[in-house]
Amino acid sequence: ILFNTGAGQHILKTPLVVNSIIDRAALRRTDVILEVGPGTGNLTVKMLEKVKKVIACEIDPRLVGELQKRVQGTCLANKLEIKVGDILKTDLPFFDACVANLPYQISSPFVFKLLLHRPFFRCAILMFQREFALRLVAKPGSKLYCRLSINTQLLARVDHLMKVGKNNFRPPPKVESSVVRIEPKNPPPPINFQEWDGLVRIAFVRKNKTLSAAFKSSAVEQLLDHNYRVHCSLHNTVSSSLISSISVYCDLHSDFCKRVKKLTLKSLMYQRFSKREIPENFKIAEKIQTVLKDTGYSEKRARSMDIDDFIRLLHGFNSEGIHFS
Repeated sequence: ILFNTGAGQHILKTPLVVNSIIDRAALRRTDVILEVGPGTGNLTVKMLEKVKKVIACEIDPRLVGELQKRVQGTCLANKLEIKVGDILKTDLPFFDACVANLPYQISSPFVFKLLLHRPFFRCAILMFQREFALRLVAKPGSKLYCRLSINTQLLARVDHLMKVGKNNFRPPPKVESSVVRIEPKNPPPPINFQEWDGLVRIAFVRKNKTLSAAFKSSAVEQLLDHNYRVHCSLHNTVSSSLISSISVYCDLHSDFCKRVKKLTLKSLMYQRFSKREIPENFKIAEKIQTVLKDTGYSEKRARSMDIDDFIRLLHGFNSEGIHFS
């Protein structure tokens, strides 16, 4: 069979590496295992011998046929369920653990699909391109530390388990590989992930810049200004110009206003809308810089900030009505 390397088809062929991955997964007899990209089934068959069920997701019908032939007529066939299709466009089934030699081009989206999946799974043992794996486990201050690092570590404990050389695959890839263990944090941190990722995305666009400089982008200011006004509208805050218009209307129609439940229209509108008002000269840029200064992060750089730093910064912005989603 000819493998499509453009689709990430590099079959893990070395039994020693296969057995090491299975040992690190600490599989149980009662486990349901999710495998993505089973290929010809070298890893699949070994797992079927140890667990209750393997759900193998494969996009290539040719490899599905190879996998089916491999277990056909054996006692393992009833323990294998094959799902044909793109895993990124498919709802994940229930599973206890995920063990996979992933096609490398889906690494990032699959990791976050996995981490946001419910109900929680116990762990994932995944093969990645070496550099991607090192980014997952990178710490603040490291050259490889990035948005991927902090987002993954917010949601999970991540450990680099072992390096795997390119000659352990058929055909061999152009890059070295690594096996990583991902264990989701259960319960997850009480953070709106969309809000969190919106902040982190801005900070890491230029991770070596100070946050003060990173937030001066006109695109960032426009986004946050829009979000701020939406937030205010949802929390009964209006601009001073609208309040002024209401006042003028009530001054011109005072007789009508007084007939409405003995309250003026002005007071009704104030009760409904004017808990706070947005000044006419309001500038989101000034508010952003004030938050950065007050939280102490104005001169900090994303490359050196940890999860606790970003949690405090997100809380500082949210407390002032500035949101990222």
